[in-house]
Amino acid sequence: MMRKKFEAGFKARVALESVKGEKTLAEISSDYGVHANQISKWKYELLKGAAQLFCRKNGKQDNGQEEKIEKLYKSIGELKVENDWLKKKLDLLG
Repeated sequence: MMRKKFEAGFKARVALESVKGEKTLAEISSDYGVHANQISKWKYELLKGAAQLFCRKNGKQDNGQEEKIEKLYKSIGELKVENDWLKKKLDLLG
């Protein structure tokens, strides 16, 4: 027997309908042709991962800011080295 593969959007839609509580698992199972145990698993995954949806945005923004800060520090370091080198060359000429 071959397993069915479901797209993420479909899983989310079915899990959300389960979370709403307007229909029983049996009704949702019948409507979508998915076993009730599978719907329960998707519902659990949805609820377990819901908080992470909001953390990811902040995490990505933080990572972007961290990358920018690292680039700026690198540029500052390079400019400092160049400035020090130019000062030494100027001292040699003067």
